[in-house]
Amino acid sequence: MSTNQPPQAAAPASGEGALDARQLRTILIAVSVALMAVIASVSGLNVAQTHMAVEFGASQNTVLWIINIYTLALAALLLPLGAIGDRLGRKPMLIAGLTVFGAASVVAGLAPSAGVMIAARVAAGVSAAMIMPITLAVITSTFPEEQRGKAIGVWTGVAGGGGILGMFLSALLVDVADWRWLFVLPVVLVVVALAMTLKSVPNSRQYSAHSFDTTGALLSAVAVIGLIFVLQEGPERGWTAPVTLIGLAVGAVAAVGFVAWELRRREAALLDVRLFRERGLAGGSITLLVVFGVQAGIAVVLFPFFQAVLGWSGLLSTVAMMPMAVMMMLASGLAPRMAARVGARSTMAVGVALAALGLALMAVFVSVDGGYLSILVGMLAMGIGMGLSMTPSTEAITSSLPCAEQGVASALNDVTREFGTALGVAMLGALLSAGYRSAIDDKLDGIPQEAADTAREGIANAVEVAPGTGAHSPDLVHAAQQAFVDGWQQAMWTGVAVMGVLLVHIALRGPKDSPPVAADETEAAEADAVR
Repeated sequence: MSTNQPPQAAAPASGEGALDARQLRTILIAVSVALMAVIASVSGLNVAQTHMAVEFGASQNTVLWIINIYTLALAALLLPLGAIGDRLGRKPMLIAGLTVFGAASVVAGLAPSAGVMIAARVAAGVSAAMIMPITLAVITSTFPEEQRGKAIGVWTGVAGGGGILGMFLSALLVDVADWRWLFVLPVVLVVVALAMTLKSVPNSRQYSAHSFDTTGALLSAVAVIGLIFVLQEGPERGWTAPVTLIGLAVGAVAAVGFVAWELRRREAALLDVRLFRERGLAGGSITLLVVFGVQAGIAVVLFPFFQAVLGWSGLLSTVAMMPMAVMMMLASGLAPRMAARVGARSTMAVGVALAALGLALMAVFVSVDGGYLSILVGMLAMGIGMGLSMTPSTEAITSSLPCAEQGVASALNDVTREFGTALGVAMLGALLSAGYRSAIDDKLDGIPQEAADTAREGIANAVEVAPGTGAHSPDLVHAAQQAFVDGWQQAMWTGVAVMGVLLVHIALRGPKDSPPVAADETEAAEADAVR
């Protein structure tokens, strides 16, 4: 099996020849809209936690399950459903996924109880796992090589910035209408994507001489469920709680079993793990894991800063995140051009270095008095850096697997993102909490004991309890804000260290750079894409 050649573009199902630039643009818009529906649903419900708890009479743990079960089902089934899409046909799989996803969103929007909501979110997660890998696989199997990088850049920009954009639109809907209107957005996106897919997206499928790797699919699903469950529930239940340790054991054993089974299956494997010896697949996967982890962790840090330290609303807080998302999406589109000129590894290295610089700038300049402007430059640098690093990483992963396995390649890319997101939230969130508690302990002298104990739980708790402390209220709020900034700096410097290690890894073991493309060749390819 050859693994060092990029996937070749598939001809249209109708056999009419190569697709023209207009058709390719329509295909890219269709899969980007479908991806946006999936990504927006990952973070959209975060802004409605209080509303769901009140309307359903649900506990905080139940509300978190309503949010997390979607991600858990999505991540667990990405690899198996990506492989099935390769075999059955990518267009039918995309159509089926969009249909189920739209129906699940309608049910969720009308759900009379938490139980029905959870069931609808499971169905949405399963169908999202049908959609997400296929959107990228359609690009890699349809676009010619000279235009593929630019299309992947658009896809990566939507994948990276779509979560923030979806959260903004969701917060807007909650503020101006009702939390149930959150599900109107994915339904509208699904309808648009479905119509465009039926009309414009060509079908492609690959025939395999081997039977489907059912055992590998089951082991991969169990491994992902176990490990992501630990990352989601560990901070809430405790890292040494029995259920957390059981989840870790099940996930780790299943992961080891998956690797052993796939090595035995070799060419008939769901995912040939031997390919991780190659720089492209390994380097791209590690980069995406770290970059998406840092991005997700930063979001966990930024929102309490905006809301509890600056006193902003949820909608204004999401607006404040938009500059970083815009920079990320713009840089994702520019990354293929830069990679063509200086090489993928150099582009990834520049992106990681800029992201690390952004973290360092926020750690150095963040302050209670400085407010939003004290972190804005760092956010912009991070957005540019993440955009530059994500696109060549994604292309390195997809180009490491043959055309017959582009659904699997795309699913691997998505699983890596989901693991990184869960890991980043757990790690940076825990560092922020630990830093906050350590810093505020020295600032609670004179505060009533009960209020002090509540303030130690988090900055939101401190702000809530402060009015009941009388004359101590301003001091308590200021102490909590300053303690949060101290914890922020600890989390940021840890992120800088992680990105520094990644930078060294890319420099030494990153994807090999292709020969630079001459400027006139690059411009000619882009001109062809526009015609």
